[in-house]
Amino acid sequence: MKILGIVGSPRAGNTQFLVEEALKEIQKSGFETEIILLKDLQIASCLGCGHCEEKGECSQKDDMAIVIEKMASSDGIIIGSPVYFCGVSSQTKAMMDRTCCIRDSFVLQNKVGGGISVGAYRNGGQETTLQQIHAFFLTHNAVVVSEKESSHFGGVGVGCDVNDAKKDEFGIETSKNLARKVCEVVKMIKRR
Repeated sequence: MKILGIVGSPRAGNTQFLVEEALKEIQKSGFETEIILLKDLQIASCLGCGHCEEKGECSQKDDMAIVIEKMASSDGIIIGSPVYFCGVSSQTKAMMDRTCCIRDSFVLQNKVGGGISVGAYRNGGQETTLQQIHAFFLTHNAVVVSEKESSHFGGVGVGCDVNDAKKDEFGIETSKNLARKVCEVVKMIKRR
């Protein structure tokens, strides 16, 4: 069983750290993990050209094909995004929009999805950012999970400077709790 972590931050820092912490927790359950850093890929914005509706594939040839392939081969996906004006980063949004070409074929159906978000303040838009991540998964008919212990929307971190999340015990714990819940639900689905 494999869980994919997608980091939608334009820099290496807090979001990447918390997604990596979640993936380490997942590995403890015997799952294979993989991470994608959107900052290292070339992913253009959706053109809204309709090509995917007609042909079942995107008209743009860039690194999005790699992301789709890795999503399709995973049992669960954790998307991490920093908060940008109470929503996901532009890198995360471009990736989400570009999955339009697989929506009608339900490639992500019944995969387990969860989110991690990092804002500059404790109540800095993390929940609205996580709502966008959840809506993305719901649109793909995936199974959305939240953080296991305290029923937060997912991993909820705080960080402004690059290494702030390393000191955020609550953010680390909620990210690990989310990881455990993703594993639990993937196992339930696989047993069926």
